[in-house]
Amino acid sequence: MPTARLPSRSAAHGMTGRTLRSSDRDEIDAEIDRIRPLDKPSADPKRLSARPIELPAFGGLSLDELRREWWRLYRSTPPRISRDLLMRGIGYRSQEIQHGGLGKATRRKLKTLATMFRTTGRVAPDLGLSLKVGARLVREWHGHTHTVTVNEDGFEYAGMSYPSLTKVARKITGAH
Repeated sequence: MPTARLPSRSAAHGMTGRTLRSSDRDEIDAEIDRIRPLDKPSADPKRLSARPIELPAFGGLSLDELRREWWRLYRSTPPRISRDLLMRGIGYRSQEIQHGGLGKATRRKLKTLATMFRTTGRVAPDLGLSLKVGARLVREWHGHTHTVTVNEDGFEYAGMSYPSLTKVARKITGAH
């Protein structure tokens, strides 16, 4: 079966390789179905390998064939996007079928971000770790142990208040 790596945006126009004929569609369909049934998105760790993922060469397919492939893989109407993005979406779904989809935590985070975007029109950055008042942060720098205490209006280090950890780090390291 002819295969090619999914081209990067800059390499899309210079992609070479054998053009797929419509008769190759059955071969591609059989290979994708052999790799992973559509209703099982989780990856089998025994099947994962360090080799680069090879994707069917979609570059030779017509726009109608790409849309049919999208329908087959996603079971939904293809969006009105460029040919390049259709190929990338098909390639992504093929990889997802072969190697498993996103983890539960990632899907949950994406759903949260999508909901935030729909309601507010923007996505706020992940604030990450939330420090509680009274927490003590301890680090060693050049053989000295430095302790920073979290307070309500910032941080305390060596008896002085600082508005951010960056300011404390500058004091400790002497960086300007």
